[in-house]
Amino acid sequence: MKKLVLLMWAVAGLNAQSTPLDQERILGILPYGQTQTGQLGQLWTLWQGHYFMWLFLGVVLGVCLGFLVHYLVIGPKQFKHSGQKIPFFTLFNRIIHWIAGVSFILLVPTGLIMIFGDFFGGGAFVRFCRIAHSVGCVIFMVAVLPMLFMWLKDMILSLADFKWLIIMGGYLSKEHKPVPAYKFNAGQKTWFWIATLGGLVMIASGGVLYFNTADLSAIADFFGLYQISLLRLSALVHNFFGLVLVGFFIVHIYMSLFAIKGSLQSMIDGNKAEEEVKVLHSLYYQEKLRA
Repeated sequence: MKKLVLLMWAVAGLNAQSTPLDQERILGILPYGQTQTGQLGQLWTLWQGHYFMWLFLGVVLGVCLGFLVHYLVIGPKQFKHSGQKIPFFTLFNRIIHWIAGVSFILLVPTGLIMIFGDFFGGGAFVRFCRIAHSVGCVIFMVAVLPMLFMWLKDMILSLADFKWLIIMGGYLSKEHKPVPAYKFNAGQKTWFWIATLGGLVMIASGGVLYFNTADLSAIADFFGLYQISLLRLSALVHNFFGLVLVGFFIVHIYMSLFAIKGSLQSMIDGNKAEEEVKVLHSLYYQEKLRA
């Protein structure tokens, strides 16, 4: 338990004044008396102690600032929500989506608080966020595989997705021209693969960090690593994937709540307005007409 607490302080930020060896020992990864960290240890210390905190700050502020400019200059898409509705999400789709959504609402803020733990003064609040982060992970584990398999077929990339990317889904224009997209557009598909496959990587790497015990020696041996190297590698992987997930989660929140007025309603009642589908999912709308 002591090693776990010390290790999680890596995510909460390291003291830039300490040496690489001190940082390794503080985290319980490098035993006292050992004088070499090795190439992976140096890489881990450099990124964990100097780069990750600024990268996370840059991602959060950069993405939020970009969307603020978009909202003020371009503005949100607005569609008529009265009239005919098109069934879009089943009850099972919505349940699994909201389970995953709750998990990310727990995981992302608590993960960021742990990254910037020094600025929050550490203590009980950061420890509580560590616990909440673990709870969020368990919730996500319930949703990730059902979500992967229920939307797998719909999330396969098509030629239309590349056309969608060229025009950025029409979000850089105020016009309501039909954009080439089926039930899910290229942006939604990208988020899906990052959230599911990337989420599985986060579960695996986070599990290694959480269960920092001698039992990990068998896993380390399987990959031809020492246990210390496995922990360092897991921390690097967890934070790199965390950067991507945080950025795309903010994108998902903006698109759902601000970029398309009333979009969130479809994840409540399962239906989308006909005009919205006709414009933003034009190829799917045409399929419905032919059916």
